[in-house]
Amino acid sequence: MEQQDSVSVLKGIGPKKKAALEKLGIRTIEDLICFFPRDYQDRRRIQSIGDLTEERPALVRGRVTAVKDDPHRRGGKQILRVLISDGSGKLEIIFFNARYLAKMFRPGVLYDFFGKPAFSFGKLQMIHPDYAPSEKGLEQGILPVYPLTAGISQKELRGWQKTALQELSKIREYLPEDIIKRNRLCGMEYAVRNIHFPEEKAALQAGKFRLIFDELLALQTGLLAARYMASEGKQGLAFQKNAAEEHYIKTLGYELTKAQRRVVGEIKADLESGKVMNRLVQGDVGSGKTAVAEIALYKAVKNGFQGVMMAPTEILAKQHFSGLSKSFEVHNITIGLLTGSMTAKEKRETLEKLACGKIQILVGTHAIIQPDVVFQNLGLVITDEQHRFGVKQRSALSQKGENPHILVMTATPIPRTLAVILYGDLDISVIDQLPPGRQKIVTRAIEENQRSLCYDFVEKELKKGRQAYIVAPLIDESEVLDVKSAEELYRELAERFSGYTAALLHGAMKQQEKDTVMERFYKNEIQVLVSTVVIEVGINVPNATIMVIENAERFGLAQLHQLRGRVGRGNHQSYCVLISKANSEVAKKRAQIMVDSQDGFYIAEEDLKLRGPGEIFGTRQHGVPELSIADLARHMHILNDVKKEAGRIMIEDPLLESEKYAELRQRVSKLFSDDFSLRL
Repeated sequence: MEQQDSVSVLKGIGPKKKAALEKLGIRTIEDLICFFPRDYQDRRRIQSIGDLTEERPALVRGRVTAVKDDPHRRGGKQILRVLISDGSGKLEIIFFNARYLAKMFRPGVLYDFFGKPAFSFGKLQMIHPDYAPSEKGLEQGILPVYPLTAGISQKELRGWQKTALQELSKIREYLPEDIIKRNRLCGMEYAVRNIHFPEEKAALQAGKFRLIFDELLALQTGLLAARYMASEGKQGLAFQKNAAEEHYIKTLGYELTKAQRRVVGEIKADLESGKVMNRLVQGDVGSGKTAVAEIALYKAVKNGFQGVMMAPTEILAKQHFSGLSKSFEVHNITIGLLTGSMTAKEKRETLEKLACGKIQILVGTHAIIQPDVVFQNLGLVITDEQHRFGVKQRSALSQKGENPHILVMTATPIPRTLAVILYGDLDISVIDQLPPGRQKIVTRAIEENQRSLCYDFVEKELKKGRQAYIVAPLIDESEVLDVKSAEELYRELAERFSGYTAALLHGAMKQQEKDTVMERFYKNEIQVLVSTVVIEVGINVPNATIMVIENAERFGLAQLHQLRGRVGRGNHQSYCVLISKANSEVAKKRAQIMVDSQDGFYIAEEDLKLRGPGEIFGTRQHGVPELSIADLARHMHILNDVKKEAGRIMIEDPLLESEKYAELRQRVSKLFSDDFSLRL
């Protein structure tokens, strides 16, 4: 059996099982053995009932003393009780809606059970454990627990994994011997066998470390290779070392912060270096990223090049167009706008002016990356709110010119440790300072029973002529989650604030509908906007002074901070109210972090600790592949070693072309697959 064989070579995998495995991403034997457990059950020894600890899973052996088909129901479910004893204590085994099992248990016979014990009404119970007569016995050892899909059981998956590992002729080694020795890694064969069926905990830890190291190395090497290819043999546009940007800065009418000055200096050095700039500018809401972008665009135009700024939505593109037009009007710089809703005539005229250089700076949505958009001399590409674009879109835009400089902006604070991975192909600048005089947004965390007081406060703001955002986590009512839906909330608030105009906004609406609602809200034709997180990235509405977030416990801290940033954009004092149903200590701690801090980077770090990167935002939209075993938050200590190793590889063989790195090259290509423009 070879790693590239189809899983159908394994006994018991017919067309139906094969289709079910494909849902888990398992098509080949290699996919199967690289489908790692999410947890383990320690069934190495049988415990006495008298020694059981509540909530700690255990394997017990006991003699059945009674089988009771309980006529009473719990939550509408029939209950079967099997009582067992082992001399040290008694245990009640509970099965719901499983009367047919009564025939399986015979009084006086020994049975093995594995499950999680818990006390209920003074009795020690185990609900729906695995079981088997002791003469047959349950499978023992450290057993893997896999994520499943319909039609596949743990028993089946364990069996296929065992067979595959027994019959495989060899498990390929991905890494060269020097990397394995230098980092004291176990071999790939040992790692894979012990990640599935570890002989002991030490073997599991060694195998896990190796596989995490492998995955992070493939990720980091791939990103560095992409960065190398982006600049390899490419002569960047060397802007003149003049004081053009200083002239523009003097016309702003306000002083730049030290942080803005530092970032402008980093961008200036890139633009004048002769190398292609690939830089990310991170800055909290209100930190002045737009001013930094304007300075870069001004320098590009004064060097004879065109600039382009791409925004994720039409309404945000229009806002950028309006702002840039005002800023550059006195400098006689021509700004153009290109969006999907323009008429054919408007679009044709814009494209003609762009192609001949009459438009010096173009602002638009993803419509900019269409094939018919041609620049005369593109020198600077800026994308706003980069996490809304894929890496391929950024790449497509950069191909509109001869190696133009790339500047990426985001108001989403990302912990630097995570940003290094998510934007591994970019240099990173951080505007970590807000302009003086910016008002803090007063934040309060309240419970469900204080909702009416909150709405009274909202009405006070509305009476002052202000506007309000009310955010819910879902579009429709959920039968599973006890949360306020946007639809339900809209109906409730349209009645509660009947003297004002309310509207609903959610991601399932067409883009044009969303833009129309936001345009009306911007013009104060709508006073109460009920929305999902679709307004997390939106336009500036200076008159909006209050943000109410329903079921705040269901949002990440970084997301709450982004939502809060929708208000506080004008001269009026602004407020954010977090309504939560959860009373857990973690929920209270999270709410308190929001109340105490307005620092987006601190909040993002805390969010990373509490929830991990996968929950902060989907990594796929960043162009970074999903990881199967590594965790960027918990395995940062491994990542630090990996980065050193990836750096060595880049010096030695940046495109992994040698025989030494042939296996690693395959690993990198497979990890990134179609999600990344990595042409290895």
